[in-house]
Amino acid sequence: MAFFTLNELLSYWSLPMLGVNLIVLLHLVGALLMGMLVGYERSYHGRAAGMRTYALVCMASTAIIVIVGYPDHWFAGRVFNTQPDLTRVIQGIVTGIGFLCAGVIMREGFNISGLTTAASIWTASIIGVLIGVGFYVAAIILSLLSFSVMMWGYKLEVWLPSRHAVT
Repeated sequence: MAFFTLNELLSYWSLPMLGVNLIVLLHLVGALLMGMLVGYERSYHGRAAGMRTYALVCMASTAIIVIVGYPDHWFAGRVFNTQPDLTRVIQGIVTGIGFLCAGVIMREGFNISGLTTAASIWTASIIGVLIGVGFYVAAIILSLLSFSVMMWGYKLEVWLPSRHAVT
């Protein structure tokens, strides 16, 4: 008794399936580049989460979203009569990344560190979501804005008048 036939196996390598895989690959490469751009600043400043972490978060978010966009190609096109709810998938990504970000935030006495890293990891996941749904220009702009704020935002903070939280 065979668990699958040769035709079933070859259906995973059909032209439509290869086309979808190519689209997914292009999305993942874009997410890799955008995630690495955002993560570069964290690597540059010696933070624990760097380019690899950001690239992985961005690519994973993109992969989940892109996969949800092609339910007709799941399991080589077998029909399961399912329509996934993209808003619920996005909510799951945002919630899951929130738990990851919570692990980055540390408190020692009156000092809290890791907030910028946590916020930027969360932003990297949103960049991945944008790429996954096809908002490429918005993803590129968000990546560049995030990179700019993280790279040069502290100079603006130093220049502007401020009060310390604890005196």
